[in-house]
Amino acid sequence: MQTAVPVVSVKHPVQSSPWSQIVAWIVGTLFLLGFFLSSVGSWTGPILGTWFVGTQKPIRGFWWMVTIAYIPGLLFDWRKFPLAGPIPALEYLGWTLLAAVLGVLPFTFHRLTSPRLPGLFSTLPLPLAALALRILIPPVPHAAGSSITLLHPFFSLWLAATLIWVWNREFRTATFRVGLALFAVILLPAVAVQIFHPFFSTPLPQIVPVEALALISLAACAASIVFALLNPEKHTAWANRPQTLAHLRSPFTGSPLAVTRVRGNEILTSPSGERFSIRNGIPVFLQPQDLTGDNGKYNHLYETIGGFYDDTQRVFAAFRGLELDSYFENYMNLLEAKPGDAVLETSVGTGLNFKYLPPGVKLSGLDLSGEMLANCQSNLRRWGMEADLYLGNAESLPFADASFDVVYTAGAINFFNDRAKAIREMIRVAKPGSLLMVEDETEKYVQGTYEKMPGSGQLYKNRKQPVTVPIDLIPPEMEEVQLHMLKDDKFYAITFRKPAAVPAPANE
Repeated sequence: MQTAVPVVSVKHPVQSSPWSQIVAWIVGTLFLLGFFLSSVGSWTGPILGTWFVGTQKPIRGFWWMVTIAYIPGLLFDWRKFPLAGPIPALEYLGWTLLAAVLGVLPFTFHRLTSPRLPGLFSTLPLPLAALALRILIPPVPHAAGSSITLLHPFFSLWLAATLIWVWNREFRTATFRVGLALFAVILLPAVAVQIFHPFFSTPLPQIVPVEALALISLAACAASIVFALLNPEKHTAWANRPQTLAHLRSPFTGSPLAVTRVRGNEILTSPSGERFSIRNGIPVFLQPQDLTGDNGKYNHLYETIGGFYDDTQRVFAAFRGLELDSYFENYMNLLEAKPGDAVLETSVGTGLNFKYLPPGVKLSGLDLSGEMLANCQSNLRRWGMEADLYLGNAESLPFADASFDVVYTAGAINFFNDRAKAIREMIRVAKPGSLLMVEDETEKYVQGTYEKMPGSGQLYKNRKQPVTVPIDLIPPEMEEVQLHMLKDDKFYAITFRKPAAVPAPANE
């Protein structure tokens, strides 16, 4: 007769931060006022634009920003719409669209070049490109032009780029100090120009030679392009990862994989003729059937929100006064990772959990969303970390048995097509004696938060069944099973140990 699996419930509180909550509400109020007061919006608008374009793929971000700049502008300035006839109306619409496109171009230029520039130099493409456009392109008829000098827009855009640079580095101590100093250096001259420019009888372009400004800005933009082209994103060749390759297997046949070059590009092949492409350094193990059912539905959501997934978590936590690090540490501290261990996270997302593992571990991550993995790569570059990333289904892992010392999944398993299979796969690739973890939200959190989210809330309201803690899906042979409840029972973490290998019988 099989005995019941022992379960121990443990509560882990999440620390609060009232000061960060106050700051969040003050900053949020300023950004809200920016939509109604042009004096505030001239500062908050560039910050939002720089942030948004950085969360999107370049082409998609460009057209989204053009749409956001064009349509609301027409609605707010409807009194300016000419009613004399179709030709003036079309002319007005055309010039307004051109103004929106020109206004977005510096942000797109910044998006393309800044990720490849070092340190604070990455903040300069946006203001330099905007300055070059303002000097070289004559004012567009009918376009809104609130700037009297060139100095104010240059500094406001530089400030926006600097703040987003600091934000993306999560206000880490050294970076924050540099950013704070730059904040003062950039902000004070810009505010002074905005306050005192009515007292100047001669506009700035007549004081400083326009030709000199044009040459300087164009030369700086050209230098940014050259530097970006000479420093493309580099990925370690898979042929140079023999230890990693030794553990790779086809998720469909279980065959070992080897690296082959086809037309200069690496691919993974198996003895049976299977071929798996490698895109931007990430092997692709997805098949069409992997994106059916709940897997496909929720993967579409993450493909859409992947660029700003991390930021929404940080913002929501700040508004609620929660210490986000405290939340992550609560369940990541349950793992037994130590330097030198091979660690796998299934459904790795943007890699946020990697920051809370000890240094010296060998990181691997798999996810169903290419967009989330692309942002994981960006995060790893910012953090100075490395990891082997894979595009695939957590229900069919492309690894040999007993490949990892630590295996876990956090924040994803609730909406897998087959949760039981995903857990069995985690156990299969874990080494004997390893401690595994499954963490996600409870139904209480899904109803209270996800179902109320604008836009994506319908995905969660139309679920076939409520979220359940998958404690019953842990195989009975697993040992030391524990259920940890986090943040007022809104999150759970299940830890369990894979039994150690049975020792071979001694020779008689």
